[in-house]
Amino acid sequence: MTASSDGLLFDVTASPTPVVDRLLRLADQYVQHNDAMDRYLIPGKHAEPDAHAESARALTAATGAALRTVLAERLYEGAGLADALLRLRHMAFLSNASTEQSPQEARRLTALAPADAVDIADTVAREIRRRSRGIPIAPVSELVATHRSVLREIACGHVAVSTALGRQYVHCHTTPVRISALRKLKSNGLTERAASSTPSVYAPGGLEDRIRLTAAGTTALASALGSSPTTRPNAVAAPAPAAASTPTRKR
Repeated sequence: MTASSDGLLFDVTASPTPVVDRLLRLADQYVQHNDAMDRYLIPGKHAEPDAHAESARALTAATGAALRTVLAERLYEGAGLADALLRLRHMAFLSNASTEQSPQEARRLTALAPADAVDIADTVAREIRRRSRGIPIAPVSELVATHRSVLREIACGHVAVSTALGRQYVHCHTTPVRISALRKLKSNGLTERAASSTPSVYAPGGLEDRIRLTAAGTTALASALGSSPTTRPNAVAAPAPAAASTPTRKR
């Protein structure tokens, strides 16, 4: 499979293992859950007070399944992997605990889960690459590193887009994201927009479009995780992404 077009990103031969893809899909499940919770908590909504519980129970099951899949890889459990497994267990515990909390408190318990799942996927990918030296690594270049960073921010649920007066605005967390980068990723089939799926962080703003990874985007990111260019031998550190050309706001 390939996710490049005219050298835009990089050739995606395979992710280190399906477990890395699975962890990234888990991150997306938490993003969707958190966005649904945020919509639910908009003032004036009158849903059942425990409407979030079924979704949280499904997340608990999915997190437990992901944990078992990682354990089935029988990786060397050094400090990094041990920490990742502990965080995965914490995610399962917190999502399960959220079923018995008020919607406001339940939302807090899963707030960090998407980024945690992506970090865990990165750690697992690194351990798998260490065990299997033959796994291809995406080539290092400024273009690749920039878009890879954007894909990771999207996987963490940190990127949304709104439209006002005919212009599109990117709303991100801490890493600036260019609207041009999002257009490139979308044109390559790596991202999609979930229309009106997340509330604006600025009250009383309306709903914004969450940017999410497609299946191809998940595979593209999985193929690059665990291969930090600053830690590999003879690798050249890639420059940080340039500042966004359109206004960005923290998510």
